[in-house]
Amino acid sequence: MYFDLQSKEMKQEKYLQDIKEIREMMDRSSRFISLSGISGVIAGIIALASAFIAYQYIFLASDYYTLKMVSLTSEGLLDITILAISTLVLTLGSVVMLTRRTSKKKGQKLWNKQSQRLIINLAIPLFTGGFVCIILMLNGFIGILAPLTLIFYGLALINASNYTLDDIRSLGIAEVILGLTGLYFIEYGLFFWALGFGLLHIVYGIRMHLKYGS
Repeated sequence: MYFDLQSKEMKQEKYLQDIKEIREMMDRSSRFISLSGISGVIAGIIALASAFIAYQYIFLASDYYTLKMVSLTSEGLLDITILAISTLVLTLGSVVMLTRRTSKKKGQKLWNKQSQRLIINLAIPLFTGGFVCIILMLNGFIGILAPLTLIFYGLALINASNYTLDDIRSLGIAEVILGLTGLYFIEYGLFFWALGFGLLHIVYGIRMHLKYGS
């Protein structure tokens, strides 16, 4: 009788373990799990360097600068646009290159249904935020751009988190909180931008690398 009960318990544990493995397989098949933690670290370093350049060589060199607002000349606007594009290109390039390497290691294609859904859900809030920021910049609202980019970026991460690692959702929430805080303390908008895109990316990148080995 004792052995029968023990055998039933073992079968039940095996059954539950099988169910768990099936769920994990289904979850892996529906999500893009090859994000690179190292790319997050590199993206954070690039963001910190860009924030330093923006503060030292653009904002402090502008014709009119206070803690509450900054007014840039057309040349200053061109400089900050070039800096933003350069930062974006360098960041995307490093993310794609390192994510491709991680995908090969995990045997997952870089461009598949999972990555397509991830990119689409990431792109909708990002492009919306990008157009909003461009419109505001053209109308002279420079000071609120840094916090707004954090908010829209955070919303994009939250929106895309259903199609990739769960850690992305908490990162997105943290970015939104930093963006909202930056809007309230608008004189420190660039500081919060550096904190969100720089330090937070580095911390989460290291965490993901240690957790997933990516």
